[in-house]
This record gives sequence, structure tokens and C-alpha cells, in this order.
Amino acid sequence: MPVRNSLFAAVLVSATALSPFAASAESILGALSKAYMNNSQLNSARAGVRVTDEGVAIAKSGWRPTITGSASIDYSSSHLNGTNQSVNLTTGNFGVSINQSLFDGFQTRNNVAAAESQVSASVESLRNTEENTLFNAASAYMDVIRDRQVAVLTEQNLQFLTEQARAARSRFEVGEGTRTDVAQADAQRASAVAQLSAARAQALASAATYHQIVGDEPGKLKGASPLGKLLPSNLGSAISIASAEHPAILATQHLVDAAAFSVKSAEGALLPQLSANAGVSSAYRNTVPGLASSQDGTTNSASIGATLTIPIYSGGRTSAIVRQNKESLSKARIDVDVSRDQVRQAVTSAWTQYTAAQESVAANKQVIDAAQLALNGVIEERNVGQRTTLDVLNAQATLITAKINQASSERDVVVASYAILSAIGRLSVDRLALQVTKYKPEEHYNAVKDKWIGLRTPDGR
Repeated sequence: MPVRNSLFAAVLVSATALSPFAASAESILGALSKAYMNNSQLNSARAGVRVTDEGVAIAKSGWRPTITGSASIDYSSSHLNGTNQSVNLTTGNFGVSINQSLFDGFQTRNNVAAAESQVSASVESLRNTEENTLFNAASAYMDVIRDRQVAVLTEQNLQFLTEQARAARSRFEVGEGTRTDVAQADAQRASAVAQLSAARAQALASAATYHQIVGDEPGKLKGASPLGKLLPSNLGSAISIASAEHPAILATQHLVDAAAFSVKSAEGALLPQLSANAGVSSAYRNTVPGLASSQDGTTNSASIGATLTIPIYSGGRTSAIVRQNKESLSKARIDVDVSRDQVRQAVTSAWTQYTAAQESVAANKQVIDAAQLALNGVIEERNVGQRTTLDVLNAQATLITAKINQASSERDVVVASYAILSAIGRLSVDRLALQVTKYKPEEHYNAVKDKWIGLRTPDGR
């Protein structure tokens, strides 16, 4: 066997739960902690929540005054007919005006409420993204362990088949076997070479997926156990918890609130609007010396007033917007039912997979024990001429298949337990006790929701 193949196998063995160096290996909770801190999709979702937070400050601006300044200066020159004189005129206007909305048909109040509901929905969506990220990290972690184990088992199978092919050839040379035995052994060995190549490729692909989700290369990985103590006692309880706590459902419920407030805001455009305004201004006029008029000089003025606007007809635009928002509200309510159905399906699927995987682990243990005994017996019987080489090869194939199935079943039990916890909305940093600094979206929200002015973000950008 080539030296590089042996080195690859040594690396795979050291990365499994059977490694003598497992004490310094990465744990599944450590991988989840890295994913929580490093995952780019999760960081993007957090940035999206911060974007949504600013919607509240934007909506609240409708309650605040707007202040504008204006300035203009003009210079003109004209020639008097019949004379050689020119008239140069300089005029300027400077002013500041303040406008304050007094009543806008409750539009601002409803816009603020809608924006706050949008923030609540985005926070729940972020929590859902966090749970999906943690689950994907757990799945990627177990995939690496499984695929490394499969690669090791496949290489062990190749070593066994290589020895069988050598033994078959030796027996043929001394007249105790047939050319058919040699051909069968060589064929099985060649097939094992292809299987080993595919297993190694799959292990590398799983490692790449792990790096994408966790943000680090998978080194030595410890074996993981299912989250049995954190799971509900039965499927019915799991569905009840999911219906009440899953962030995907809560997010759609907040979006219903946002849509309802948007309807009220649109209806507010049909009500009268009242605003107050005040301003101060200064007008300056100057002509050339000797031709000054009584209008030259500076004139200061101040004004204050109120404006009442009563909408009568807007071409049907406002009515169409109201109807559109009502349809959006209807859709948002339906989306809640869609989320509930999806969550219920996810919980049921994860629960049945968890149960099936547990049963599969127990069954595969019996298969492995029986297949090992059968292989040992067939080899002994082949040595005394009662069995053929094909019988040995078939017995080995049964054993290696059972071991690979066991590796997959052990992976499925762990992943399904994380899937259940994610499906009920409880796969969180707190419940897993991850050693990370928890991201708190409310900190950014509280920092920006009432800001009147300022271009810098809370983190100084």
C-alpha cells in the first residue's frame, strides 16, 4: 500500500472518537460555539436586524419638527438709456423655517408601531437563523466524524481484501485453489480501491462543509452524544412546545401586527392633516452709491402659522394603497398557518428519525456481532476446504456494510436529537451552555430607536 495512503488513514483514525488523543480534540459544543461566532450567514442576519432597527427611528421622525435654512444672493447690472450710467443691484435673502406636524391622521403612531413589530419579527428571525446555524454545525460535525470513520473502515476492508487476494493466489500456485478464486478476490479488491477513493473524497467534502459553517478546519473531533436530557418526553409534547415557542412562528405573528398597523397608517392618509410652521428671514438690498432707493437696506421678518389640509380625492391612489395593505395583512395571517404547518412537519420528521436511528443502532450492533462471528467461521471453513473464497468475500462485505451502517446510524441519532431541539425552538446558546458571548440585538435597538441626530453607528462607524 502506498505510504501516503497509510498516512491518510492515520490522520482519519486520530480524528475519531477512538483516538487516544481525544482529550485535546474538538468537542461538538466547541464547534457550535465557533459557528455561533464565525458563521458568515449568521453575521449577515445580525446586520439585517440592525438595519431593521433604524426603521423605528425613521418612523419616529414623523413626530419631530423639521428645520430648514435657506439663503440666496443675486447681483444684477443694468444700463440707463441715454446716459452712461449703470445701475448695479445686489439682493440677498436669508431665513430659517420650522415645520411641526400636529396631526397626521395617526399615521406616525401606526408607522412607529409597525416598525417596532418589524423589529420584533426580525429578532425572532435572527433567533431562527441562529438555531439553523447551530443545527447545521452539529450536522456538519457529525458528518465529518462519520465520513472519516467510513474512510477508515473502507481502508481496513481494502487491507483485508488485499490479503485475501494474496492468499488466493498462493493457494492457486500450490494447487489448492482455482483461477476463479483469484479473479473473484482481485475483483473485490479493485472494487474496494474505488470505494476507498470515494470515501476519502466524501471525507474531504464534509470537511469543506464544516469549514464553511464553523469557520475553521476540522481537526481531531471527539465523539458526540444525543441531547436526550433536553428533549421532550413525547412527540405530542414536542409539537405543543414548538407551536408556542418556535421563532419562525413568532416572527410571522409579529409580521401580522406590522401589517395591521400598516393598514391603519394607510387609512390615516384619508384624514385631515394639521401642521404648524414658523420662520424668520432677512432680506438685503443694495444699489450703487448715488442711486440708492428707499428700498435699500435690510428687512427682517418673522412668521408663524398653521396649515390644515383636508384630502378630498387623490385619483384613487390612497384607496388602492389601503386595499393593498389589507391584502398584505390577509397574506401575513395565512403565513402564520404556513409556519405552523412547516414546524409541525419538522418536529414530526425529526422525532421519527430519532426513534428510527436509535433502533437502527441497536440492530446494527447485533448485525456486526453476528457478521464478525460468521466471517471468522467462514474463514476457518475455507481453510479446511469446506468454503470457497467467494464465501469469505461475501461474509466480509456483510461485516463492512454493517459497520458503515452503524457509523451512519450513530451519526443519525445525534443529528436527529439536535434536529428535534431546533424544530421545537430550543436549540439556543443558553440551553446548550455554549461558552460564547451571547449576541444581544436589543443593545443596538435601544441605542438607535430614540436618536434625534448623529451619523455614526453605535459601534463607531
